[in-house]
Amino acid sequence: MKINSLAIEIDGIDKEILRDLMEDARKPILQIANKIGISGAAIHQRLRKLEEAGVISGSKFVINNKVLGYKTMAFVGIYLDKASSNSDAVRELKKIPEVLECHYTTGNWSILVKIICRDNEHLMQLLNKKIQPIDGVSRTETFISLEQQIERQIQL
Repeated sequence: MKINSLAIEIDGIDKEILRDLMEDARKPILQIANKIGISGAAIHQRLRKLEEAGVISGSKFVINNKVLGYKTMAFVGIYLDKASSNSDAVRELKKIPEVLECHYTTGNWSILVKIICRDNEHLMQLLNKKIQPIDGVSRTETFISLEQQIERQIQL
């Protein structure tokens, strides 16, 4: 692994380690080490360097929202009455647990959020009672996802 001023360069071994862990973050390090042909200590050392360089920022479990009863995913474009309202609006959006992602965007909306709801009624309540009343929000535009067809990380 080499670090230059613009980006980090990772070698084939780093990529192999990352591919294995992106597939299953709980895969045993020794299993990866045996597959690649290096020691477990070398894998740990490389992972520590990748973390220090910011390539890896932790690991997490993926929750199946539908199993928990959240069947409606939507994207909401939020129009702000002025750009200076952005930080206040984001602070309020962070308080809403159904907001999974929040992006400051170019184009028509100031903010684009990804939200998860139990159903369309829950979505309507969320929009009417929590998102639209936020100071600075002038209006919203909602797109319901019928089916997520691709979900992945960058390929290495």
